[in-house]
Amino acid sequence: MLLIPAIDLKNGRCVRLRQGRMDDETIFSSDPVDVAGRWVAAGARRLHLVDLNGAFAGKPVNGDIISQIAAAFPDLPIQVGGGIRDEETMAAYLTVGVEYVIIGTQAVKEPAIVTTACRNFPGHVIVGLDAVNGMVAIDGWATVTEHPVTELSKRFEQDGVSAIVYTDIGRDGMLTGPNIAATAALAESVSTPVIASGGITDIDDISALCEVAASGIMGAITGRAIYEGTLDFAQGQKLADRLCG
Repeated sequence: MLLIPAIDLKNGRCVRLRQGRMDDETIFSSDPVDVAGRWVAAGARRLHLVDLNGAFAGKPVNGDIISQIAAAFPDLPIQVGGGIRDEETMAAYLTVGVEYVIIGTQAVKEPAIVTTACRNFPGHVIVGLDAVNGMVAIDGWATVTEHPVTELSKRFEQDGVSAIVYTDIGRDGMLTGPNIAATAALAESVSTPVIASGGITDIDDISALCEVAASGIMGAITGRAIYEGTLDFAQGQKLADRLCG
């Protein structure tokens, strides 16, 4: 199981939000490229970048910084989300060296875009499903839909997405532990690999995720915990390698 450091970008800086609220941020660095290097040096085998401004604007805002990170680490798989609403944006990211584009809001509003993207960019499309009490939220988590996360996951599984990033919004940035039961249940309901997101606090959470990793959880995104030091990233990845393989 991969531990995937999150680098959330807002106004050119690396920040973390609590439950997706743009007005509740903690700034960790003004140099996201340096932050990326820190996690690579600690043994990261993939990075998760989010254009927070883009998620609300509906188009890339921090694209230049993302391009700089991709150029600085050309051999490292990078997945990017936030503001990806059309194939032009997807193609632009893939061209600069991003490995995976994450479609979130637009996948829910216009599911056909996932079908087309998977056909045109095979192996490079991930769907991000963020949920409140099992129901998918969109538009930077501002709107909760009536779509169950399992229902949409099965829909996108048929399209051939590379993975599903599942975020429990209530846990995100709160250091309260991931929603392991819900994540495992989702992973068991589809054959597509699931990446857990939201709430990871410490090494015990890594152990708990590894216990259910066989359900189909291929990775876990971690943010605030590794920035605030409640989880040592290198130690966490070593444990995941030992327990999960």
